[in-house]
Amino acid sequence: MGAAGPGRWPGRRARERRARTNGGRSRAAPAPPVRLVTRLVVAQAAAAAAVGLLFSRRQLSSVLITLALVASLCLLALLVRSGTRAAWLAAVSFEAGFFVYGVSKFVVARYVGGTLFAVVVAGTLLHPAVARAYSAVPGALPGHERGEVGFGDATGETVGEHATG
Repeated sequence: MGAAGPGRWPGRRARERRARTNGGRSRAAPAPPVRLVTRLVVAQAAAAAAVGLLFSRRQLSSVLITLALVASLCLLALLVRSGTRAAWLAAVSFEAGFFVYGVSKFVVARYVGGTLFAVVVAGTLLHPAVARAYSAVPGALPGHERGEVGFGDATGETVGEHATG
């Protein structure tokens, strides 16, 4: 038996403690809707890669467009993971563009590709609970409303000086 006791792994508690504090940095985990959207975008990238590369008919232009699309979806997944309002807006815009591109490909070549997945991700992004999760400010101070300047900030109290006059 090791020093950790029976059935225990040495160093397990230290690893768990580091995992909870994210390596010594205190950082809140993203909200569940943010994690859901991130996973959906990653799954969309995988589906776009699988379908696009399998049905590319070995044309270089089609392969390059598919790889560019997958790369942009991976970057979008990293952006969406931040959970900011700008990330939500960028994701909605990108998914709308991806849907329009998919519909145009369907009209011209009868290729559905990832159009349905774009509708699913866009619908998830537009759900009110997900939109609220992206509008929440991570680490906001209690008592202050989002987007408002507190009286202390407006009078110069942020650097320790009081307004006179």
